[in-house]
Amino acid sequence: MAMWIQAQQLQGDALHQMQALYGQHFPIEVRHYLAQWIESQLWDSVELDNPAEETKAKRLLDNLVAELQKKAQVQGGEDGFLLKIKLGHYASQLKSTYDRCPLELVRCIKHILQSEQRLVQEATNASSGSGSQAMDTLSQRHQQINQAFEELRLATQETENELRKLQQSQEYFIIQYQENMRIQAQLSSLSSLAPTERTQRETTLQSKRATVEAWLAREASTLQKYRLDLAEQHQKTLGLLRKQQTVILDEELIQWKRRQQLAGNGGPNEGGLDVLQSWCEKLADLIWQNRQQIRRCEHLTQQLPLPGPMVELLSKLNADITDIISALVTSTFIIEKQPPQVLKTQTKFAATVCLLVGGKLNVHMNPPQVKAVIVSEQQAKALLKNESTHSESSGEILNNNCVMEYHQATGTLSAHFRNMSLKRIKRSDRRGAESVTEEKFTVLFESQFSIGGNELVFHVKTLSLPVVVIVHGSQDNNATATVLWDNAFAEPGRVPFIVPEKVLWPQLCEALDMKYKAEMHSGRGLSDDNLVFLAQKAFSSSSNNSDDYRSMTISWAQFNRESLPGRNFTFWQWFDGVVELMKKHLKPHWNDGAILGFVNKQQAQDMLMSKPNGTFLLRFSDSEIGGITIAWPTDDYETLVWNLLPYTTKDFSIRSLADRISDLNHLLYLYPDRPKDEVFAKYYTPPLCMSKAVDGYVKPQIKQVVPEADGMLDPDGDFDLEDTMDVARHVEELLRRPMFSYTSLSSLSQYTGSTGYCDA
Repeated sequence: MAMWIQAQQLQGDALHQMQALYGQHFPIEVRHYLAQWIESQLWDSVELDNPAEETKAKRLLDNLVAELQKKAQVQGGEDGFLLKIKLGHYASQLKSTYDRCPLELVRCIKHILQSEQRLVQEATNASSGSGSQAMDTLSQRHQQINQAFEELRLATQETENELRKLQQSQEYFIIQYQENMRIQAQLSSLSSLAPTERTQRETTLQSKRATVEAWLAREASTLQKYRLDLAEQHQKTLGLLRKQQTVILDEELIQWKRRQQLAGNGGPNEGGLDVLQSWCEKLADLIWQNRQQIRRCEHLTQQLPLPGPMVELLSKLNADITDIISALVTSTFIIEKQPPQVLKTQTKFAATVCLLVGGKLNVHMNPPQVKAVIVSEQQAKALLKNESTHSESSGEILNNNCVMEYHQATGTLSAHFRNMSLKRIKRSDRRGAESVTEEKFTVLFESQFSIGGNELVFHVKTLSLPVVVIVHGSQDNNATATVLWDNAFAEPGRVPFIVPEKVLWPQLCEALDMKYKAEMHSGRGLSDDNLVFLAQKAFSSSSNNSDDYRSMTISWAQFNRESLPGRNFTFWQWFDGVVELMKKHLKPHWNDGAILGFVNKQQAQDMLMSKPNGTFLLRFSDSEIGGITIAWPTDDYETLVWNLLPYTTKDFSIRSLADRISDLNHLLYLYPDRPKDEVFAKYYTPPLCMSKAVDGYVKPQIKQVVPEADGMLDPDGDFDLEDTMDVARHVEELLRRPMFSYTSLSSLSQYTGSTGYCDA
C-alpha cells in the first residue's frame, strides 16, 4: 500500500500521467480500495509470454474479484450503499473483461505498478535533490522534450484556429461571390424591361455590383495572404516536428536500443518502453493533426482556386508531412524482446516485436501479421541499401508468423513469437581464418499495414541484434565471444555487422567487467588488480602497472582466435571457463570475497611466503580451462608453496568447495588471516548420521585427503607410486567385504576423494 500512498501525493504532469493509467480496463477505484492486496501479490512471478502461466493468472483474477466483492459487502451507510453497487459492478466488469484472457489482467497491473513506481521515483529524485548527476541530466532532457511537445501543441492549436478563420472567411467570400453572380444575372435580364425602368434599375445594380466586386477583389487578396501565412506556419510546425522526432527517434530510441544491446553483455536492463511510447504517440497525434489540417487547406484551395503558388506549396507540405509520419511509423516498429544471440538449431526460442504508434494510429482495427526470417550479414546489408531481397533467407524458421495483438491496458500493439525454432541454416563461404562461430546472421521481422482508411500503406522491417548459429553446445563458448565483441563495440548506424578489428584494452576491460558482474549477480566485479592479471595473460606481459596497458590495443585474434602462448586455448576461452565455473558452483564464495582468483603461481608464492603454515588462498588455474586451485605454504624450502591439482565443474558436482576445504585439516586461515570456518562454515554439508543399515547397506561418505599429510609425496613433490598402490589395494580389500562396518567406513573416508599437487 506504500506505493499507492506515495502515488496519491504526485502533482502536476506526474499526477496526470498516473491518472491516465486507469480507465475502463482497470478502474482507479479498484486500485484505491484494494491497494494493500494488489501490492502484496507476486505479479512478477507470472511469465506473460508463457501460455502455461494462464492458470496462475486466472487464480489471481478470481482472487481479485473475490476481494472486490468482499470489499463491496462490508460497505454500509448512505454513502456506502452507492460504493457497494459500484464495487460490485467493477467486480463483474473485470470478470467479464479478463475471464478469457487473464494474462492481460496481469500485464495491465504490472504496467500500472511499474509506471507508478517510476513516477514516484522521478518525483522523489526531483524533490530531494539527492539524485545523481545522471538522473538530473535525464530529468532535464525529459523536461526539454515535454516543453517541446507543449510548443508543438500550441502551434498546432494556433494553425487550427487560423484554419477555421480561413474557412469562415472563404465561406463568406463564396456567399458574396454568389451574390455578385445573382446581380450579374439580374443585369442580364433587364433587356425585357421598359427603357426608363431599365435605366434606373441598371444604375442601381451596376453600383451594387461594383461595390461587391471591389470587396471580392480585396477579400481575394486577403484570402490568399491568409493561405500563404497559414502555409508558412505549417512549415514552421513541420520543422519543429522534425526536430522533436529527431530527438526521440535518433537519440532516445537509439539510446534505448544501445542499452538493449549492452544488456546482452550483462549491462543494466534497457528499461521499459512506456515513456518512449508516450512520446511517439504524442508525435503521431500531432503529425496526424497537422496532416489533416494540410488536407483541409488543399480542399479549400480546390474549392476556391486563386492565382498564386498555393497548389505547389500545399503539395510540398503534404509530401513533407507524409515523409515525417512514414519515418515515425517505420522507426517505431521495434524488437522489444530480442531472440537469443547464440541460437542453436532445433531449439525453441522466443521474441517480441511491437509498433509503438500502433494503438494511436488504430492499426489494431485490422491487426497486421508479422513474419520472421533469418538472413545473412550480406543479405542484411542489401536490405539496408534497399536492394531487392524479397523472399531471400538463409534458413528455415518454424512458427515464424504471428498476428499483432492490441493490449488495451498499455496501449501497445505487439506480436509475441513464443515457439519459433530454427530448423536449418545455410552458411556462406567463410573468409580466411573465420570460423562458423564468427559468422553473423540476423532475424528479419517484417509486416504490412495501412492507416487512415488505406490512405497510407506501410511495409515495415526491423533487424534483430546479430545472431550466431550453432548446432552443438561445444560451440557456445566461441559464439558467445563473437556476440560479446559485437555488442560491446558496435557503433550506431553501422553497416551490418561491422565491428573494429582491435580496441583499446580499457574498452575490453569494461565489457569483461560488465559480463562478470552480471554472471555473479553481484556488485563485486573485476578489480584493478584482476584486470592487470588479465592484461598480463592477454599480452604475455609481466608488468604490474595498470597504466602500462591503458593505451594498448587488443585485437579480435588475440581475444579469441589465437591460442595463448604455451596453451591450446584462447584468452576468451580461459576467461569464459572461469565465468562458467564461478556461475555454477562458486558464486557465493566470490561475493563473500573468499576467492582471490586472478593470481598467478608466482604471485601466490610471494603472498604466502610470509604467512604462517595453514594459510591458503584460492586462485584460478593457468593451465586448465575452468579450474581453480588451492595454494598453501610448506616447510619445504625447495617447494615453498603447494598448489593442489585444479578442481573443475566435474569435481564440484561430487563435493563442494566448502566441504573440500573442511576436509583438509592443514588448511587453517584464508588469506590473509581469516579462520576458514568463519568464512566457509555456513556452506558445509551437515554430517551424515550413522543410522542402522537398511537392506544390508550403509551409505558411504566421500572425504578428501591430500597425500602430503600422510607422507605420500616424495621430496620432488611427486606421488610415491608404492604408497599410491597401497591406497588402491586397501580400497580394493574393503570393497570385497559383503558389508561395510563403521570402522571400515572411517578407514575408507581417509582415502577417498581428489588428490593432487601441481598446477602447471
